Amino acid sequence: MKDKKEFFKLLEEIDGKPIEEFLQIVGDYDFTRYVIKCHPFNIDGDVVKSVFSLRIPQTISEIPEFLFDNSIKKTALEDYLLRCFNNSINSIAEFDYNGIARKNINVSSPNQKILPRNTLVITSEFIEVRFEVDLPTQQIKIEDGIFLAIDGERMQDLFFEDLMESVGESLLFCNIDKNEAECFVNNMENANAIRDYLSSSNQVAFLENGSLIKRDRLSDLPDYISSIPLEIDENLSQSVSTPRGGEINGLVIPKGLTVIIGNSSDGRIDISDAISQGIYNHILGDGREHCITVSDAVEICCEPGRSVQNVDISFFNNKNTFYKNFSSNSADAFESQAASFVESLEAGSRVLLLDEETSSSSFLTSDSRLLSIQNHQSQSSLSSFAKRLVDELGISIIVSGSSLIAEFLPIADQVYKIEDYKVSDVTDEVKTLDITPNSLDNIEDLSSILGRARYIMPSSIDPSSKYNDVYIDVDSEDFLNFGRSIIDTSYINQISSADQVRTIGMILYYAKLRYMDEGYSLREILDFVDRDLSNEGLNILIRNVCGNLSRPRRHEIAALINRLPAFRVSHITN
Repeated sequence: MKDKKEFFKLLEEIDGKPIEEFLQIVGDYDFTRYVIKCHPFNIDGDVVKSVFSLRIPQTISEIPEFLFDNSIKKTALEDYLLRCFNNSINSIAEFDYNGIARKNINVSSPNQKILPRNTLVITSEFIEVRFEVDLPTQQIKIEDGIFLAIDGERMQDLFFEDLMESVGESLLFCNIDKNEAECFVNNMENANAIRDYLSSSNQVAFLENGSLIKRDRLSDLPDYISSIPLEIDENLSQSVSTPRGGEINGLVIPKGLTVIIGNSSDGRIDISDAISQGIYNHILGDGREHCITVSDAVEICCEPGRSVQNVDISFFNNKNTFYKNFSSNSADAFESQAASFVESLEAGSRVLLLDEETSSSSFLTSDSRLLSIQNHQSQSSLSSFAKRLVDELGISIIVSGSSLIAEFLPIADQVYKIEDYKVSDVTDEVKTLDITPNSLDNIEDLSSILGRARYIMPSSIDPSSKYNDVYIDVDSEDFLNFGRSIIDTSYINQISSADQVRTIGMILYYAKLRYMDEGYSLREILDFVDRDLSNEGLNILIRNVCGNLSRPRRHEIAALINRLPAFRVSHITN
């Protein structure tokens, strides 16, 4: 291992040399208070990037162990320190002549959600952070041509000024806001305590009284300008005990069939979104810190044009055998939502969330008043057997809307109304309405929905492209490039970041290598991947060191497999 003086001298020596000489910096360097490692990299084109890891001994950082003595607190503290490091890096970005900030050091940037990542890891012995550096270059004139060369002086500034400053500001406990760090960790503990309470008491969601659930129009940030605090009617409000926040009052949504009535302008879409995003813990100041949902809740949307492979949606088509093994390269709105419903149950979800805004009207409901005129209906709406699904399969369904949910009202276990962000219980009131439920009686046994297992054809999960054996790339949060296929994730609202999408791509490749040739079903493969990620962490997925992965749920992994255009099913068992 070289020391920092040798590294400084090396940067002097390669200054002005061809960019191929950047490869000399690969190695470990002792900076006294921490060690920097430059991982091997390739030079491809004019932009040269390398992944670095920086490790600080706990004897230097001195982070108290009580802040990360369990997995929940550890994830929270890692997220907090990463945000601090990121903020410090951003604050020293240089501005070019156009006034645009230019960063040479790039770190994965967390959003409103708190997720397990491989970007920053803390143990009782050290803190390690991974980041990517755009290695600085300069243009030099040689005879009649202009060529790219190494900017060694800028490299010295990066590693001996900028990085030193950011590490000192954000990763040494003596310089961290100790109260803020503890509050951040405590917030995570409180959120998980609420989720544990929901799971142990047969509830599915909790919405704190006074939450700010409205989002900014173009982002997931709170809308502080026009937000109205969520108000829970006194008759509905219950208290939940938390370890660090005492008693918290709010709406507890129990298991069963729940209907939420309200116009979109009255906060219905915001409350539906808060329930959907409640599968994640949120940072302090988000407004949804105590809007918590059980971890297996999945939002079901219609997605016209998506690929479907061998999914049994015959229950939604009057047991038509054509739909017993339904496949399509471009499913319509009804077919896509029915497939997503069944696929979510296959992946292990037992709480399904639907809103009329993102649903096919024919999937959600039908007009029972026309049953006496129509001798035969080709499609069966969810409302016609939702109650049976809840009672016989033990799942929970939350449906929200204003005009397409009438047929759910007579069969609902609880009905809430949201008006001007105030939630009240109208269950007894709606039961007096003259609405005849559209009941489906031609299905004898619904249990086969859960008993069916699909097996992946391994050759259909192919990460190779024309020029690469493995090509996995993320254009944005909405598209994953996997081999020759592009997966559109824009309809999967519970994916929270591009890092999650990238990680799912890596998981598909990992699962192909390790499990898909072994004769396991899709459900079993999801079980194994969950186990491996919990036991060994995200780094089991990578061949080359990176720091831009964040853990997804099994449900989003399954969703992207099901939407992979090349995905095929080898066989099915019941």
